[in-house]
Amino acid sequence: MSKENPSGLEKLLLEGVENNTPASVKEDKIFDYKNKEKFTFTLTKDIVDKLELKKWFESYKKEAMVSTAGIRGPQNVLYPHDTRFPINTIGITLATLAKALVLKEKYADCELVKLAGSEVRYNSDIYLDIIARVQSALGIRTLTPVDRKTIPIWLASFLAFKLDLVGAEYITSSHGISVKNATKDLNNQGSQFLPDESMEFVNKIEEILNTVETKGEYKIDFESSKNDLIDENTMARLNNGIDLYVEYLKNGVANDKNLNAVKNFDKKIIIDAVGGAAYNTLSKILVKLGIASNYDWLNIEEDPFFHSIGKDIKDGKFYDWSLDITVTAKKPDGSEYFPVIETLNYSEKLKNYPAGTVCFVTDPDHDRLSVVQIEDIKNTDKIKSAGVDVVKLDDERVLCVFSANQAFLMIMDFWAQQLKSDGSFDKHKRFIVKTTASSKSWDEWAKNNDIEVINTPVGFKEIANAAKKIEYQLEKGVSDIKVKDIFGNVVSLGSSPRMLFGGEESGGMIIGSNDVIKSLGGRCALAMREKSATEAIIVASALVASLDVPLWEHLNRVYQNNNIIAKYDVREDIAYYNESEPNIEKLKEAKRIGEGLRTKNDIFYLTLAIAKLQGLLTIENIREILSSTFENLDFSKLLDVKFVGDGTYLDFEDKFVEIRPSGTDAKTKAYSGGAKREELSLFAKTLGNYDGELNDTYKKYISEDYVNSSKDKSLEIYEKFALCDEDKREFKIPDYKTTFLK
Repeated sequence: MSKENPSGLEKLLLEGVENNTPASVKEDKIFDYKNKEKFTFTLTKDIVDKLELKKWFESYKKEAMVSTAGIRGPQNVLYPHDTRFPINTIGITLATLAKALVLKEKYADCELVKLAGSEVRYNSDIYLDIIARVQSALGIRTLTPVDRKTIPIWLASFLAFKLDLVGAEYITSSHGISVKNATKDLNNQGSQFLPDESMEFVNKIEEILNTVETKGEYKIDFESSKNDLIDENTMARLNNGIDLYVEYLKNGVANDKNLNAVKNFDKKIIIDAVGGAAYNTLSKILVKLGIASNYDWLNIEEDPFFHSIGKDIKDGKFYDWSLDITVTAKKPDGSEYFPVIETLNYSEKLKNYPAGTVCFVTDPDHDRLSVVQIEDIKNTDKIKSAGVDVVKLDDERVLCVFSANQAFLMIMDFWAQQLKSDGSFDKHKRFIVKTTASSKSWDEWAKNNDIEVINTPVGFKEIANAAKKIEYQLEKGVSDIKVKDIFGNVVSLGSSPRMLFGGEESGGMIIGSNDVIKSLGGRCALAMREKSATEAIIVASALVASLDVPLWEHLNRVYQNNNIIAKYDVREDIAYYNESEPNIEKLKEAKRIGEGLRTKNDIFYLTLAIAKLQGLLTIENIREILSSTFENLDFSKLLDVKFVGDGTYLDFEDKFVEIRPSGTDAKTKAYSGGAKREELSLFAKTLGNYDGELNDTYKKYISEDYVNSSKDKSLEIYEKFALCDEDKREFKIPDYKTTFLK
């Protein structure tokens, strides 16, 4: 729940929820999720019909097939049993039960151990309690953090791998708006579920609902909240996993050279723990690394409203911009601004810090990193010429806002230089894994450094899946490991490759290990499975501490030293409705209409890519179609149009444009990268905002039936890609009494 003294904006949110929740919903919780004693809930046909659970399930199933990061959605923050919303206590119960039953069938007669954790979102404590109790009722030991306090998503992922657990449940909606929530389902590797893994438990939910339909009821047991299988004691012995993670860091980015650089740095580095959850774990890690005194903190109090960051009044109503500080909007005069950064109040909070001060901004589940730096206002033109955005702080200072594309380019270059300086770089073939929407400059940098690039669809689970495919061949002893990326390129990696970096433009990254990482049971990995802002902060701190120039100037150096032409990146976010609408019926209708607009935009480009792949269109045909549709844009340098797993990628001689529909909401994202920023912006805005209407030229080449079938065709293509070079290592549950249950 919210803090005792909410801000005016939070009151506005909560009042809207209260006023739009019917009395019948408020009074009927269906089952008493606040009852901490053991009980059995009987799901009857009457309840299924009354709550329209089949309708809820169809929507849930649809999102499970395409979701990039958990099955996310809004919830009733005051009445979490409200099944009018996608995320609710009944839905969490059914999903948990289904996942548990799948595991019981897969690993019959085995001891099953999972982890459950959360960040700070509304009702997370309720959902965590439900998950732990349903699992333990089925005999699954559930590790929970001490006192069930918050932990980051990457720590849940790390422990799932390191401890050889059958998986983990993590309650979060990343950097999404405050009313959203979800469970990120993590498998035994600590990776987010791929669609085929999600469908296993989704099909099990359907079986449960069918049982209710045929037999009239289904009994669901809840163990006591205090039963022994809900295990805080083990996590207490493991110091919540912090000691194991510090050991991992010391074998990687937290080496002596980097730690000494940070210790000797003469400026404070700031960490803005938006939402507060990062502080609980990261502060303890910094102490163990001996560098805690080098940092100052902002927003360490845990708050589901995120300290009002990203919150606004728009058209007279409460509006949530999310926590993505790179989101841009337009003022009434047409000028662009960063609405989330405006709510960070840095003019006041950073007023006593000198030019050169760096601030690392993370999100509630502490997996994403944004980098900003204070600079002298006199350097504004030079900063902008480097492609770095600027926000005015006062008459003397500006804030340099680095995109993840820019920050991560500097980080991967810094890490590569470290490996070269200690002589370890050339001992292995190096590769990076990146999403197609990430910067073209990363590909250029890699080529200049003889590093292979594997491009994947958007989503960190895709980056993890690529790494696992390589590990599978590595363990088999393949002499020339090869993996096909989403572009269809076959990447050759030799016999003993090492992952240098994995990342995505939305702010998530991981550093690959120079040595094979081993779990307590002996499993091997080249990199962890989930993005970590802690790992990013450690290596980025060492980078900052090692520089004799501001970050924007160093970025220019990296461009120049690596012959990088595609210095600019643009992202256009198109939201088709107000996610903060408190009336759920209006919200659903607005989302339904918005999804139609999103899908129409998506299908316009997707069909061209599928038709090109299947030989029904030539690139000349596509240039003709696009030129007749967008007369203000030049497609003469268009080389190819490709389906890239969850979007359509337009590859030009001098740039790229990717149009990608959100897998969880009525949104479209348009990405563009190249050498001319204004041109990139024009392409991204124009293509991203197109209504998807098919003109006569389009219809001349493509039938309506083919257009309507293109989405199904794309899902088949994606599934084939995901299974190509599949990691077939079998997970064997160890004897936990010999590893960590001592």
